[in-house]
Amino acid sequence: MKIIKRDGRLCEFDRQKIIDAICAAMSRTEKGVDLQIAGRIAEEIEKFCEGKNEFSVYEIQDMVEKKLMDSSRKEVAQSYIIYRYNRDVARKSKTKDIFLDIIGAKANDITRENANMNADTPAGMMMKFASETTKPFVDDFLLESDVREAVKKRYIHIHDKDYYPTKSLTCLQHPLDKILNEGFRAGHGSSRPAKRIETAAFMGCISMETIQNEMHGGQAIPAFDYYLAPFVKKTFQEEIKKIGEVISKDCSHLMNYQPEDYIRKDAGDLKGDERYLQVAINNTVNRVHQAMESFIHNMNTIHSRGGNQVVFSSINYGTDTSAEGRCVIRELLNSTLEGVGNHETAIFPIQIWKKKRGINYEPTDRNYDLYQFACKVTAKRFFPNYINLDATFNQNNLWKEEDPERYRYECATMGCRTRVFENRFGEKTSIGRGNLSFSTINLPRLAIEAAHLAQERTGLYFPLGEGSEKHMTRIYKDTVLRIFMNRLEYYCDLTARQLYERYQFQCTALAKQFPLLMKGMWMESEKLNPDDRVEPVLKHGTLSIGFIGLAECLVALIGKHHGEDENAQKLGLKIITFMRDLCVGYAEKYNLNFSVLATPAEGLSGGFTKYDKHEFGIIKGVTDKDYYTNSNHVPVWYKCTAEHKAKIEAPYHDLTRAGHIFYIELDGDAVKNPESVQAVVDLMDKYNMGYGSINHTRSRCMNCGFENADANLERCPKCGSTDIDTIQRITGYLVGTTSRWNSAKLAELHDRVTHDECCGKESE
Repeated sequence: MKIIKRDGRLCEFDRQKIIDAICAAMSRTEKGVDLQIAGRIAEEIEKFCEGKNEFSVYEIQDMVEKKLMDSSRKEVAQSYIIYRYNRDVARKSKTKDIFLDIIGAKANDITRENANMNADTPAGMMMKFASETTKPFVDDFLLESDVREAVKKRYIHIHDKDYYPTKSLTCLQHPLDKILNEGFRAGHGSSRPAKRIETAAFMGCISMETIQNEMHGGQAIPAFDYYLAPFVKKTFQEEIKKIGEVISKDCSHLMNYQPEDYIRKDAGDLKGDERYLQVAINNTVNRVHQAMESFIHNMNTIHSRGGNQVVFSSINYGTDTSAEGRCVIRELLNSTLEGVGNHETAIFPIQIWKKKRGINYEPTDRNYDLYQFACKVTAKRFFPNYINLDATFNQNNLWKEEDPERYRYECATMGCRTRVFENRFGEKTSIGRGNLSFSTINLPRLAIEAAHLAQERTGLYFPLGEGSEKHMTRIYKDTVLRIFMNRLEYYCDLTARQLYERYQFQCTALAKQFPLLMKGMWMESEKLNPDDRVEPVLKHGTLSIGFIGLAECLVALIGKHHGEDENAQKLGLKIITFMRDLCVGYAEKYNLNFSVLATPAEGLSGGFTKYDKHEFGIIKGVTDKDYYTNSNHVPVWYKCTAEHKAKIEAPYHDLTRAGHIFYIELDGDAVKNPESVQAVVDLMDKYNMGYGSINHTRSRCMNCGFENADANLERCPKCGSTDIDTIQRITGYLVGTTSRWNSAKLAELHDRVTHDECCGKESE
């Protein structure tokens, strides 16, 4: 006989649970507990239910109440009713407490789970209400029991679980040229193809904003410069036409003039056609600048997801060497350097410079001047970040410098780090593709449990944590690693199955549920009719198995992390290579694009740690902080040079093709040392890294605009204002106020140390 629980799951009938409930009710009466009566009632209910397949827990409770009313202990029935009510209230109390925190705009790790979301606004509150009620539904009805148990015990974490029932996908690299050239329909309105740079830039905003509402992750444009370059030319031709109208002269012979570059110059001393051309160039540059300024402003003010969150947007650029493409790049950088509003640093879009030898990396390259300018902008505004197209795993054999559409074969990334490039079902490209979903494995927990089991099996007991390697014997080391690898394989297998099951659920969605995404923006979706399932095209997406806390995992296993010990580094690479090889197997088994992700943990960074600390206690170097180190990074508190950090983290980039990032914490004011940015890109080039950037601090007075690199600036030295805005990078993106950070990320921020000797000193 099965009992249907409140959440719909089935469990075996258990007479003892009835006895326990009756005794609990009896204990609240004057006569106290009578085990004989409780046992008899439980036995009678069991006999009544024999031969029947299923009963709900509510039906069983009703029987208990009736039996109590018919017994000599009628007063217990009332106590039992109260007991049932109190149990129901207790089950709901956690949700109630969470809701009260949301209502009260209380700052905690629930309301500050995502620093890019303002959970204090009405729309933000609604999002959190929905999120916190949807997650239990997923646990109870959409997950297999072993997956649910693994999530409950923090072995794995399912990202964006609150979006699971919506069947939405994670992210997309937008083929922006499609809507720029063809127009699109969103909601009840439609847009014609773009004709000028202003319209093209605005349509780029609308594309990302609209699809953001159809997905749960970020939005990116993979070749921003290439896509907008044709509209610089159209804008130039429009300016030529205007000049002809003003001077009442036919200037059509100037329409196809090709400038070497679009550079503002004084046209006062020029005559005839030379003057007209320079005026047209000047006006074009002005309009491109305004379009880029508007684009950045819109991406920081247009809200999506119910109106509580700006679009999590990224743009990739830097390799278009045409005069028009260079104009887009230059004015985008100029606008970024100027800042938005009262010259504040823009949070979005995350900008990614596509570094490529022969194009923009060496002094003889056509776009080298723009690369130098980009480094200067990064030094002040954090962006752009840098993707290394020369990394062996970011190259495509189809890329040819003379190909005007070579951007199709250039790897692009999301600002947070998500990477999509390889494809089992088509050409190697980022365009029109994205991640479907990802889940993360808790490496430190597996390591701690493996260590405990190894100690039991070998009889060698010693404290875990930093420095414990001096007590380890070869027998113990072999045992703990064997146990760890077996457990890692089990949870990787389980995670792969969970991702596949979520993929199958996503495949049941209809194309019309994603009105813009599935109209040609996702690869091959133009083949779908509105009522078609999206299954035929989802295969182009990726499924990613992430990990967190490699450093703490290594300390639990062998007493040291990979940043401080060569053997730890060898083991770290062995672990992630093992995960990579498993993902190769999953790709064959499920015939899908599986890969490993260096997880960009934000809320998760403290979620795993808090649970593990409660169960295992404080373990030095493992659970002694409020967070686990992100993915394969060297711990933020470990003091080392930038080059040492690069050398350690670099090999993991090839293994984590679902996404990775390299950071250094810059010592000093980057504005005075833009060469330090180039030094970081040089390290990426030297060690074959895929994606990286610089962390530093910019504090700004919101009253007068004063800026410096003082992370602790509380009062402006220029005007005395205390309205100070301090920009910090939380994962891959910036946050203008740490008041939205959760406690774990705040603890991590406090522990961050700078990485010295990053090639070059501060210039005078």
